[in-house]
Amino acid sequence: MTDPVTYEVADGIAVITLNRPEQRNSVNAALAQALRAAVTQFEKDAEARVGVLTGAGRVFCSGMDLKAFLDGEGDGILFGENRFAGFVDTDRKKPLIAAVQGAALAGGLEIALACDLIVAEEGAVFGLPEVRVGIFALAGGPFRLARRISPAKALELALTGGRMDAMEAHALGLVNRVAAAGEGLAAARALACEIAANAPLGVAATLAVVRAAMRQNEADLFRLSEAMWPDVAASNDAREGPRAFAEKRAPHWTGD
Repeated sequence: MTDPVTYEVADGIAVITLNRPEQRNSVNAALAQALRAAVTQFEKDAEARVGVLTGAGRVFCSGMDLKAFLDGEGDGILFGENRFAGFVDTDRKKPLIAAVQGAALAGGLEIALACDLIVAEEGAVFGLPEVRVGIFALAGGPFRLARRISPAKALELALTGGRMDAMEAHALGLVNRVAAAGEGLAAARALACEIAANAPLGVAATLAVVRAAMRQNEADLFRLSEAMWPDVAASNDAREGPRAFAEKRAPHWTGD
């Protein structure tokens, strides 16, 4: 059985890889636990100056594993230490770059938004499609996206479940750099090397100040999101959406 997350370090750069390619790197409880452990290892690793978070295979991350959610793993995926995926509410001191290929959708986009910088390959897409499967983006997606791009565009994406491609995401300021197909990880490593060449204390202080500005009042926003979750998650629509998705059919919403 392969590890759901892998960790390696070379030349001061740690690469953390979501490793469920056959499941489009969707997040189950095991991946959440492993990602939390990998990020903890990265923070403690004296050799690692900057990190890159990427996904194995053709997709960065497609979000929560809906089959695991239906099988009762929801609490472990969503509400464990550091919230969704064991990652989105982590108090980190080192820079972490998301290297996105294929797609960062739903919780996958929320994972990318929890990183400090994003490098995307041409053809990559981003979106928050949770409303299309009967739930909503719980792990910071709506408010973090609204802080990174225009609130109006963020609201449109969150309410419609639509997508934007890498070039649009770059134009809107979500993505820092766009790389050719297949070159996302290399481009993220190059960016990481630029950061790692600078003074460690200066980098750490700069990151702390910027993250404090971006995360202001996030604790209240997470609490608001989580207060709304039980009613939505217990609804008939929340069961219908994943079933319809798995059965490749249009959902039948009842609003209850």
